[in-house]
Formats: sequence, structure tokens, C-alpha cells
Amino acid sequence: MARIDLDLAHAYVPNPQRDEDYALLPLRFTFEDGGAYALLGPSGCGKTTLLNCVSGLLRPSQGTIHFDGKDVTAASPQARNIAQVFQFPVIYDTMTVGENLAFPLRNRGVPDAQVRERVGRVAEMLDLSSSLDRRASGLAADAKQKISLGRGLVRQDVSAILFDEPLTVIDPHLKWQLRRKLKEIHHEFRLTLIYVTHDQTEALTFADQVVVMSRGKAVQVGSADALFEKPAHTFVGHFIGSPGMNFLSAAWRDGAIEVQGDKSGRRYSPPLEGHVAAALQAAGTFRIGVRPEYLSLSNEADPLAMPVHVTRAQDIGTYWLVTATVEAGNDAVLRARLGTEAASLNAGDAAWLTVFNRHTCYYVNEELVQ
Repeated sequence: MARIDLDLAHAYVPNPQRDEDYALLPLRFTFEDGGAYALLGPSGCGKTTLLNCVSGLLRPSQGTIHFDGKDVTAASPQARNIAQVFQFPVIYDTMTVGENLAFPLRNRGVPDAQVRERVGRVAEMLDLSSSLDRRASGLAADAKQKISLGRGLVRQDVSAILFDEPLTVIDPHLKWQLRRKLKEIHHEFRLTLIYVTHDQTEALTFADQVVVMSRGKAVQVGSADALFEKPAHTFVGHFIGSPGMNFLSAAWRDGAIEVQGDKSGRRYSPPLEGHVAAALQAAGTFRIGVRPEYLSLSNEADPLAMPVHVTRAQDIGTYWLVTATVEAGNDAVLRARLGTEAASLNAGDAAWLTVFNRHTCYYVNEELVQ
């Protein structure tokens, strides 16, 4: 395994002048040896471009890539000793499952005894042991993709294993099993794994560190807890969570917070750390962010509760999802994940929601104040 240091940018057009010209904006980042990382973001955000730069399939238009301190910017994928698993199965249909798994090892002259031991171990991890003698051509797409995963995992000498949305063709139930298997494999072998996906569940359950990307930029790097509790950018708040974070426009007025669309005349004075209050006062206008999980039903007597109009109340089974507006007809929508106390709510009802608590975040120019 290797430590991978990136200091690069990439544009598919010559002489880029604007941010929009870059597929990957200037980025400095380190994938630590033995770490499990996910590159998460919507289509077109630069995930695969970054992965291909790491693998050597694409040379960055600017900057350098180092593996364990060695400059590999111009090196081929073979010279970088990378294993890569793609979105769709890449296997030899004329070979058996066992022969497919053994091929990367035999191609490097690994002794037969080691090949058998390693193939058997990886096949057992991926539940392929009973299929080792079957030809790959007769298998379903998800089984073929498991072989592709196995071919990536079978080598122990690789610098890193790169996964480019590898579970796209996998049955949803099997996806959960394979994510768990990959996690177990990482903990056992401490492989350097880099996993590209647009699925937040895949990223947050697989990786120790998630790189959230948007428009060619790495917006935030952090653990699942950090991304959920303290999104560094409003994009991360929107993108992470189901539903995503609620946002309200607000202003600082006479030492308190005034929320746009709130016609109750209330000003709110939640407990704020001194530097946060100073930043909000200096900015004048800002945005409040709060997760649906951290909204709660309250009443008019609560000084941190806001009057809302319920537009929808859905029984999801394990919770109620309530959608409300700060003012009737206003675009300021709040979604709250509530317990059985929300069962009596109906569309058109007036209610009070506590928006300000220790989980509430504040954003100036879309960046978290912290």
C-alpha cells in the first residue's frame, strides 16, 4: 500500500481561464497509507477525473502526484501498481471464476501455492467459493461484478485499489452485503481503498473519510459524523442526509436573529459562542441550517420556537415526516423527522417548531461559521 499525495488540477480545454473551464479545480490532498476513502458527489463533479488521475489513466494538466514520496505524475497505471474496479464487470468470459481471480497473480509469476491460498481466501470473502470452477460467461451481471471486485482485491502488493461506482449493477440487497464485506476486508488487510460513488449511503457506510465534491472542487473532507453534524458548506448540508438540511435566510438585528418570512415579529437569541455571534453580526445576513432530525414540536411559550404552517404530514413507519412553511405560501420550507407526537398534525394546521438548538449551524457566504 502507498501514501498518495496530490497537488493538481485538470482541465479538458487548453489554457483554462475560469473555474468553469476546470473539470478538477486546484486540489491538495493526501490519501494516507491503509485508509478507506470515498469520493462522493453528483454526476459531473470531477470524481472519476480525480480517480483517473490517481490511477494513471489520465495525466493532470497541472501539478503532480506522489506515491510514497516518489513522483509518478508521468507513470503508467502498470508502473504505479494500481488495481482498479470499474462500473461494469471487466473479466474474461472464457475463463472460470477461479481462473479470473488467479489471473492477476499468475501474470506476475506468483507461486501456485500462494495463488491457490489467496484465491481461496478472496473467493470465500465474496461468497464465490462454490462457483470457482464455473465459466464466467454463464453468470449474471452481479456475479460477474463480484469477480471484478475479487480481481481487484486478490493482489496484496498493490499501491491502492480504486473503485469507480462498482456496485451500479448489483442488486440492492447484495449491495449492502458487499459494502459490509469491503469494510471487513479493509479492516483485515489495511488496504488503501478509494471508492467513487454518487450514493451517500455507500460512501458513509464504506469510508473512514469522505471527500464531498461539487463542480470540480473538494468541498469538505471528513467522517460521516462530521459531514452530518457540521457540514462545512451548504452544498454538503443539502447533499448529505435524507431529507437534507433545512436552510432559512436570516439577519442580525439589535443583538438577535430575525428570520426571513417569519411574520410573528419574533427575534431569536439562541446561545451562541462569542466568535459565532461576532461573525453573524459582522456579516449582517446569513443562513441558518438545521437537520430534520433536530427539529422538534413545541409551543408559543418557547422563545426558540418558530410558527409554521403544516403542508404535509407523512407516516413513514419509524417516524413522521412533516413538511411546513415559515409563512403560508412562503418558499422557506422546513422538513422535520418527528415521533408519534406528530400523528395529530394535518395539512393546513398551525404549529410551532424549535429551530434553534446545539445542532443548529450558521452559514455566511455558504460557508460554516465555526
